Amino acid sequence: MLEETKELLKGFYDLDEETFKLSEEVMEDIKYKFEEIKQIREYNQYKVLKAMQEARLSDNHFNWTTGYGYNDIGREKIEEIYSKVFNTEDALVRPIIVNGTHALTLCLQGLVRPGDEILSVTSRPYDTLEGVIGIREEKGSLKEFGVTYDEVDFLEDGNIDLEGIKKKINDRTKLVMIQRSKGYSWRKSLTIEDIKEAIDTIKSVKPEAIVMVDNCYGEFLDTKEPTDVGADIMAGSLIKNPGGGLALTGGYIVGKKDLVELISYRLTAPGIGKECGLTFGTSRSVLQGFFMAPYVVSQAVMGAIFCARAFEKLGYDVLPKYDDVRSDIIQVVRLNNADEVIDFCQGIQAAAAVDSYVKPEPWAMPGYESEVIMAAGAFIQGSSIELSADAPIRPPYNVYFQGGLTFDHSKMGTLKAIGHMKKNVR
Repeated sequence: MLEETKELLKGFYDLDEETFKLSEEVMEDIKYKFEEIKQIREYNQYKVLKAMQEARLSDNHFNWTTGYGYNDIGREKIEEIYSKVFNTEDALVRPIIVNGTHALTLCLQGLVRPGDEILSVTSRPYDTLEGVIGIREEKGSLKEFGVTYDEVDFLEDGNIDLEGIKKKINDRTKLVMIQRSKGYSWRKSLTIEDIKEAIDTIKSVKPEAIVMVDNCYGEFLDTKEPTDVGADIMAGSLIKNPGGGLALTGGYIVGKKDLVELISYRLTAPGIGKECGLTFGTSRSVLQGFFMAPYVVSQAVMGAIFCARAFEKLGYDVLPKYDDVRSDIIQVVRLNNADEVIDFCQGIQAAAAVDSYVKPEPWAMPGYESEVIMAAGAFIQGSSIELSADAPIRPPYNVYFQGGLTFDHSKMGTLKAIGHMKKNVR
């Protein structure tokens, strides 16, 4: 590190010599991991570039229409490119999909019918889906429409219970859910190999079952995606990995053409489907963000590795470990109490480019059972590919660190979190 950089960090960011020493030790420990990340990034960058060239992307596709959005060539080109990158037959990529939960909800509502059963083979899904399914009572849940739900817990070693899947699948099982990322849970995120093994098991029992993968936080972590290994439908958010920090909003759904068509009837209306829907001039930022996504994701992964190793060296339990195989951008740090969680998140906020002067506090966020604290000084509100951290305020006090459009910023987030926790030792 340049002396000028040290002086800047000491003077403005109030970092002490002990924190600098820790940072240098961590960098020495993790530098070999960066070469692996670079190789994955390079492959994915060329994959996206190839898709854009094959689709004959032109600046004409950055223009936009009004009203119903008929013949929106930009929208159609985005969906063609997404379909190519994720190796699928069709895609829906729209700014009117408000988040990952909405994208997944559209899939569920479009594909299951009264009397069908949804089976989650990765234990309980992310908190916000509980109300959608009816695990938690919410108005308009699928449970109200006669859709049932079951789940298969993970094995004690954290792996998917393949034998449990075979036992749970029955005549009513219409759709099987796989959540790639850990969400608010202490488990490993699923690798592509894990997902393939689960899909092969599901299809061996019931070939016609629809396999849906929640790919949030997982795009471009590997050279393959779940749709490359048999997933029928997959969904995610544009303000996470694939938006590259530039998409203003939106979500995507990719998969088999007939399934995407059914889902599109929930997006708009039966008989209209994906033929309508204004993109509000977002095609340029969506496509530029998608082009940048492999690089931006690599920066976030590097930042997560730095965070993991730093807190390991400070004696905290982390998941994954710095040298583990990763399948999402999320780094979990297990802290000692609620105060440390709050200090950690306030340190992340203090490292933000936007709203760095704000102090986040726990609050009753819609869709969550516990109070949640969120640190997110982002250019795009709620963007998880930008530096952020959040945590439910409940034992065992896990905080979830993710994002960073650049490694340097992500690294600064970790250092500020450590500095904040040091100052507020209780």
